Amino acid sequence: MVGATAACSSPPASAPAPSLAPPEVAAAAPTDWPLPGHDYANTRRAGPTPIRVATVSHLAPVWQVDTGGALTTAVIVVGGTAYVEDDLGVVVAVDVATGAVRWRSASTGFTVGPEGAAVGYGKVFASTKDGVVALDPSTGAVMWRRTLTNTPTDGLDIQPTVAGGKVLVSTVPVSAGTQFHGGDGGVIYALNASDGATDWSFDTVDSPDFWGNPTVNSGGGSWYPPTVDQATGTVYWGTGNPGPYPGTPQYPNGSSRPGANLYTDSTLALSLATGKLLWYHQENAHDILDHDFMLTMLVGAGSGQGAHPLVVGTGKAGVVVGMDPTTGKVAWSTPVGAHAHDTLTALPPGTTQVLPGTYGGVLTPPAAAPGSVYVATLNAPSALQPDATAYTGGRTGVLPGQVVAIDTSDGHVRWDTHVAGDPIGGTTVVDDLVFTGTLQGTLYALDRADGRIVWQYRAPAGISGWMAVSGSTVLLPTGSIGTAGHLVALRLPSSAG
Repeated sequence: MVGATAACSSPPASAPAPSLAPPEVAAAAPTDWPLPGHDYANTRRAGPTPIRVATVSHLAPVWQVDTGGALTTAVIVVGGTAYVEDDLGVVVAVDVATGAVRWRSASTGFTVGPEGAAVGYGKVFASTKDGVVALDPSTGAVMWRRTLTNTPTDGLDIQPTVAGGKVLVSTVPVSAGTQFHGGDGGVIYALNASDGATDWSFDTVDSPDFWGNPTVNSGGGSWYPPTVDQATGTVYWGTGNPGPYPGTPQYPNGSSRPGANLYTDSTLALSLATGKLLWYHQENAHDILDHDFMLTMLVGAGSGQGAHPLVVGTGKAGVVVGMDPTTGKVAWSTPVGAHAHDTLTALPPGTTQVLPGTYGGVLTPPAAAPGSVYVATLNAPSALQPDATAYTGGRTGVLPGQVVAIDTSDGHVRWDTHVAGDPIGGTTVVDDLVFTGTLQGTLYALDRADGRIVWQYRAPAGISGWMAVSGSTVLLPTGSIGTAGHLVALRLPSSAG
């Protein structure tokens, strides 16, 4: 289901300063994991590593750090230190070699996630339930704190990205106590890394009265770190769905918010320097099924070095879309996972079983290698009614999930592998492997050539976050909302490399 693509008056700006990366990212070792998606393109492709099909069976746990809250986001690795934030707002800095905890920051309060940490410009940045905090990288002490939410029921649940002197985050219409309260939206912010002042902001709700009814309607915002094109200074964001969904007794099937409900369920191309909208592609107009389109990455359209780049967008509708990075024009669109009744623009009276449900599709970050994109898909159905809200998520543990490899030249499926459980651990490319983790606590390694499962590991808890790789070490975050978490290090023995 592909919506309209609109181009604004000007294409992305010409090449900016030589590097948009902060010193810590620019100087990161090839074996570091300095950004949420490993790199600004969000490829989640590890650097040089001896972990591959021939050696993965030798991975074994070497240390574990327990956290009070669940770890539901990406691990950052810079200069031999891993940084991760739990859902109680505590950042933990850990020595990758030994597992020794260097420091733990004070809690900033519970969030539903995926919150997280970022490193740059002499600070560690972390999301809080209502904004951003900057911490001293040596001690975890607070250097500055900024509140960004506009209402008591707004929230902020995104891992920051640092680029061009800015900290990039977004508010969302969800907080620890309330979901999709009327009048709550999502605003993208670029904060000055030095003091937290706003350099620019962009409102993802393109309507001053929330599409006609601010007492009922809500939506927008971004949950996942954006993709940054350093060559053009363009930032690609994915956005969340509108609310209420599917509807209410008074306003069934989202009738309180007629029209497309821009800019929900969209890929947005913004100028990093100014926040100006360059183009948008709305994948799901007037969404009533909670089918966010919130994940982005930048890839080559083929396997050659000179392959034309594409922006890839995906989300909870279970559709992966390749777009021109300059105009947003769709090059290809590929459905993944199980689908049933998910193209309905209005639900009939009674109950309809929908796949992907409100907690399904491509829920967590994909990965890429030259010529391919890899997505993990949840097949979690939802029983939906046109006149009732459905904010509690789909039914997990019902159907197996899938890991799918897509050819970036034309969008065809190269292979499709079923895995037991719900793979909300995203995907990660590690040499000739692709990894995913399940809510039920299994880490899978698949052969990138054909999708064969070649190795499994039973984690100490469910996997809701996204692993990082540092040389011969896998850093696996575990824990589900409301439970304790663990950062587990799996490592190859020196003889296996």
